Amino acid sequence: MRESFLKRLFSKVSCSICGQKYDASNIKVLDQEEGLWVLSVYCSSCGTQGLIAAVVQEGNITDVITDLTEAEYERFDGGEVVGVDDVLEMHSFLKGFDGDFACLFSEE
Repeated sequence: MRESFLKRLFSKVSCSICGQKYDASNIKVLDQEEGLWVLSVYCSSCGTQGLIAAVVQEGNITDVITDLTEAEYERFDGGEVVGVDDVLEMHSFLKGFDGDFACLFSEE
């Protein structure tokens, strides 16, 4: 991974003190070993200095780790996407829900 890419990436990070974004020229790579990068950052706005430790790996994205069985995965794969209306409906329900699951799932 190139140092210039990391500097551009971390120039999107904001200072935790004043909220100003770091300038790429104020980001220095201190060390890099086996995907672990240690960078020094300096905020030109408030003068704060800090360290960033980041694990950055190149390559393929790993598979999703799941406890679903193959049959469960196939059952849910391609199902309907949860939409904004679904989320709002659940929010509305949960606002008034008293936590009594036994009553909620009883067949009465």
